[in-house]
Amino acid sequence: MNVIDVARAWRDQDPDDETRAELDHLIADAEADSTQALNELHDRFDTRLEFGTAGLRGRTEAGSNRMNRVLVAQAAAGFAAFLLSRTSLNGAPSVVIGYDGRKNSRVFAVDTAELMAGAGVRAVLLPRLLPTPVLAFAVRELKLSAGVMVTASHNPAKDNGYKVYLGDADEGSQIVPPLDHEIAAHILAVATNQSVLQLRRSMDYEIAGEHVIDEYVRRTAALATHPKSALRYVYTAMHGVGWETAHRVFVEAGFGEPTVVALQIEPDAAFPTVAFPNPEEPGALDLAFDTAITADAELVIANDPDADRLAIGIPDVDGDWHRLSGNQVGALLGWRAAERLAAAGTPGTLAASIVSSPALAEVARHYGLAYVDTLTGFKWVSRVPGLSYGYEEALGYLVDPAKVRDKDGISAAVEFLGLVADLKAAGRTVTDHLADFAGRFGAFASAQISIRVTDLSEIPRLMDTLRQSPPERIGAAAVRRIDDFAEGFGGLPASDILRLWLEDGSRVIVRPSGTEPKIKVYIDASSVEGTPARRQAVAQATVDRLEAGMRAIFA
Repeated sequence: MNVIDVARAWRDQDPDDETRAELDHLIADAEADSTQALNELHDRFDTRLEFGTAGLRGRTEAGSNRMNRVLVAQAAAGFAAFLLSRTSLNGAPSVVIGYDGRKNSRVFAVDTAELMAGAGVRAVLLPRLLPTPVLAFAVRELKLSAGVMVTASHNPAKDNGYKVYLGDADEGSQIVPPLDHEIAAHILAVATNQSVLQLRRSMDYEIAGEHVIDEYVRRTAALATHPKSALRYVYTAMHGVGWETAHRVFVEAGFGEPTVVALQIEPDAAFPTVAFPNPEEPGALDLAFDTAITADAELVIANDPDADRLAIGIPDVDGDWHRLSGNQVGALLGWRAAERLAAAGTPGTLAASIVSSPALAEVARHYGLAYVDTLTGFKWVSRVPGLSYGYEEALGYLVDPAKVRDKDGISAAVEFLGLVADLKAAGRTVTDHLADFAGRFGAFASAQISIRVTDLSEIPRLMDTLRQSPPERIGAAAVRRIDDFAEGFGGLPASDILRLWLEDGSRVIVRPSGTEPKIKVYIDASSVEGTPARRQAVAQATVDRLEAGMRAIFA
């Protein structure tokens, strides 16, 4: 079957007027010998969006390589078949479904609820658009078999996605291999053997009660124990769905009303004020910093669009503002968690992904706590046995594993607000606390490089080149050892990761991104020489040299 016939067959089962019209135009142009239209059809239909541990994520358009109602229906029916093939601890399989404010998120969620119910799976739909952490919480709170969150998190505005969680023994964590392959096989069977128009739908699904959200708010607010100081702080939802829930939590926790970034506070699928709705991106927090200067604030709190990530902004001594790195926030929250465990005399485990700073491991060593490195992704961090606190450098923090088994930007915000309130009561600032960290544990510096590609085949080629011809030096520093995770390493599952250790103890990690068309390079160095300021300067200088060296390698 040629690509035009494939596109026509897809169109004929598509329940969405907009994407059917897209295909009508492309098919007509391709039949009129438009090379551009034919190439577009090949791009949309020569492959499928791959279902993996992060679920599905892609541009919202027609085609098997895009996010649309046909693909979501196939995913929902396949996931339902997977759930029906498993034994649930609570009888018949069940699923809770949440959605954010992106284009078609509610449509995809309702489709999923109808198809799950039609397949015989108890389906519960969250009552409105809500943050991802609320969905992750609901899987455990409602004691259900699974969860689905329709979100593309911090991806570009035209993307959407489909994240999957498992309950029962998985305790509300995201899926890990080989379960992703099992689910993908069920989805492919649906896509191969049935039109989505033949799938049974049912309106017999439930709407979750407000008590689920109320309990999330109550338990999250309880993380703060009577803040010691009032704070002037700014909050931005980055055009996402965090504000309603975060606002309730902040007020109930005793932090009062934040000053909001008015242009970014309500959900807006167009994300009009940011090029990428990701607080890590340059310029993404500019409006928040402008608001903070006007409001004479002490702190900026930013969630990404589905509120599972947290960014922190603080003022410099000269009045300018900057964002703390994910590693800085992760280390400070880890220090707070370790102090709490030490004060209670309670054993615990700290964990971070291997691309995160070694700083947390040093905190764990200092306090006599267990520490675990995981592969990248919270699906791994959240599954660490006995976990007390975990983070990954990409602004993801898990501060309350008893409540949510995923990164949670609202819970982490409460913890950081509590930290700043405690520091203020003691006459200290976040900047002071970072210096204290360097004095106690050593200074840690990090950098990250993203090598974007337009052709996805470039990623394996670049990784193979590094494996076949690894650098002997990065800048002036000799490479001492290379750890290749392709076949598994250090007890971790196989993964496309290279870790290069330098002669001075610094390291460079290279891996493909799991959600975007790019290779990511992570650089870390540390120092215990001299004063805290001297330590930081030495570590940062090492990172700067390694960054220049890696940019030269990929030039």
